[in-house]
Amino acid sequence: MRVLEYTGVRSLRWREVPDARVVDPTDAVVRPVAATTCDLDRAVIAGHTPFPAPLQLGHECVAEVVEVGDEVAGLGAGDLVVVPWHISCGTCANCKALAPSRCLSVPRYAMFGLPLGGSWGGLFSEFVRVPWAAANLVKLPDGADPAAFASASDNLTDAYGSVLKGQSHAPGAPLLVFGGTSIGLYACAFARALSASRVLYVDRNERRRAIAEGYGAQTAVSADELDQREFPLTYDASGHPDGLTAALNATEPGGHCHSAGIYFAGVKVPTGPMYMNAVTFTTGRPDITPHLPAVLDLVGGGAVDPLPVFSDHLTFDSLPETLALLPEKPLVTRG
Repeated sequence: MRVLEYTGVRSLRWREVPDARVVDPTDAVVRPVAATTCDLDRAVIAGHTPFPAPLQLGHECVAEVVEVGDEVAGLGAGDLVVVPWHISCGTCANCKALAPSRCLSVPRYAMFGLPLGGSWGGLFSEFVRVPWAAANLVKLPDGADPAAFASASDNLTDAYGSVLKGQSHAPGAPLLVFGGTSIGLYACAFARALSASRVLYVDRNERRRAIAEGYGAQTAVSADELDQREFPLTYDASGHPDGLTAALNATEPGGHCHSAGIYFAGVKVPTGPMYMNAVTFTTGRPDITPHLPAVLDLVGGGAVDPLPVFSDHLTFDSLPETLALLPEKPLVTRG
C-alpha cells in the first residue's frame, strides 16, 4: 500500500509499505476517503517545525472501515467513521476522565501523522490500522457527507471544544477571534451556534474575512478598527506570536483567552498585565472523541457548515505535488 511521506521542505512522496492489517482483536483497518490538512501540517511541509523528515503525514480524515478485529463491537466493514488524531485506549484513567489526548496506555503524545509517541502512520495513507477501534472511531450519521467532517479529527472539533470552554466561562459573551487559520473560522461558526451574543474576527486576509462574515461575524483588518477594546472572551488562531499577544492584551479583567496556536520558539507573554487583570489562559492539544457527538449534531443539523473553509479540492493521487504548494485548507477525496 502507499503512504504519503514528508521528505523535506515542500517535498513529499508516495512510498510503498506492507499493507495495514488487524494485529490485535481490538484493531480496525480503515481507508481514508475524505481528508484535509491540519493547520500544523502546512507548517511541517514548509519546514517551520522541529520534526525531522521523513515522516508519514496526515491526521484529519473520514475513513471507510475495511476490516475489524474479533473484539470490535459496533463497527463493521463499510461504515464511515471519523478518525481522531490521538491514539487512545478508552479505558485508562485519563480516557475515562474524557482526556484521550493523554491516554496512559500509549507513549506520551502518540498520534497519527507525526512521529511522536511511536509510529502510528498517517491519515493520507491508502489504508490505516487503528488500535482500540471501538474507543477511537466515531461513526457518521447515515447519509452524512464525509467532506463536511474531514476536519472533525482535529481542527473542527478543537474549535468546538475550545469555544464551548469559553462560553462556559462566560455564557453568551462576545468573542474576539484573531484569525489566520481554519480553526479561527470554525471558532466563529461554533460561537454563533453556541449563542455568543457577538463574534468579531480580525484578519488581513480578505477571503477568510468573507467566510467569517458568512458565519455571522463582524470582521476587521486590524483590532484598531473595532468599536471595543476589551472582550470577556478572546481566541488566538493567528499562528503568529503577535496574534497571541494581541489576544491576551484584548482580554478584559477576569476574562478568558484561548490559543489554538503551536509556538515552537520562545514567545513573549504579557504575564504582568495578565496577573493584574486575572486573565485565564488556556492552550493545548484537543480531546476529540468526547466532543464528536455534539459536532456531528451541529454539523449534521445544519447549525454549522464547515465546507466554506476549504480552499481547494484535491485528489489523493495528486498530494505529493499539490500539498507542496501549501494550499490553505484543502479537501482531499478519492479521484
